[in-house]
Amino acid sequence: MPSPPTLRPPPAADPLGSERYVIPNLRNACRILKLMARHPNGIKAADLARDLRIPVTTTLRIMTTLCLEELARKVEGRFELGPILIQLGNTALAGTEIRELAQPLLLRLTETTDETSHLAIPCDDRALIVAVQDSPHPLRAASRPGFLAELHCSSTGKVFLAYLHRARIAEIIAASPPTARTPLTLTKLNDIKKEADLTRKRGYSLDNEEFNPGVRCLAAPVFASDGTVVAAIGITAATVRFPKERIPEMAAKVRTVATELSRLMGFSDPASPREERQLKVAG
Repeated sequence: MPSPPTLRPPPAADPLGSERYVIPNLRNACRILKLMARHPNGIKAADLARDLRIPVTTTLRIMTTLCLEELARKVEGRFELGPILIQLGNTALAGTEIRELAQPLLLRLTETTDETSHLAIPCDDRALIVAVQDSPHPLRAASRPGFLAELHCSSTGKVFLAYLHRARIAEIIAASPPTARTPLTLTKLNDIKKEADLTRKRGYSLDNEEFNPGVRCLAAPVFASDGTVVAAIGITAATVRFPKERIPEMAAKVRTVATELSRLMGFSDPASPREERQLKVAG
């Protein structure tokens, strides 16, 4: 199991001199929370201290304070993000333009596919799920808002690798060695690069049971007015309901919704007929 990546050190002092007003241990608490977000199964205080180069005693004091404020919690000797962060995160997300614009489109996508749809934005070399529209099926396998998904094995993450980070794939992989979540997860650099090229060629990404066994996901990019990819819309479904034969159908539906959201974001360069033909061939 590869060791977790070390977070970047605190930024250098800015020319305005605001560093004079920084509270060091408050900054350390913020860095700890960011690192904890990369460990959904929890992390030990000693590992936090080592990775962030903070004294263990200081780390324990910070963690005690975070737990008292419900920003963290301790489960079987490991620290996890606390429940109050869900409320804080949802409050922050409620004001974002793209989430508001996407909500009715996610509802329509779920209605047309009968599967769970979701919206993600890039965040710290991860894919941050910011909105989810649940499938009516009782058995669902979708991440919740606030979840940070790895780029190499999630459908929305693959969109960001292909469109935002193509030139940085080697750097990202070196900083955070890919985890093999299932036997089908791509972990080799060349394979991940080829997958990114394929995603750009066909206009959508696929998670073929790479994040969770028995679950297939498909996502498409959302463009801002300047042509930059700012989000990804995807669907998640059990493979028994979403077999490979349905990929062209699902891809068309997801891309249609992603294109509409792109237009709402000010993007005015819809897929050309040639690209649409490529979609059918790739599917």
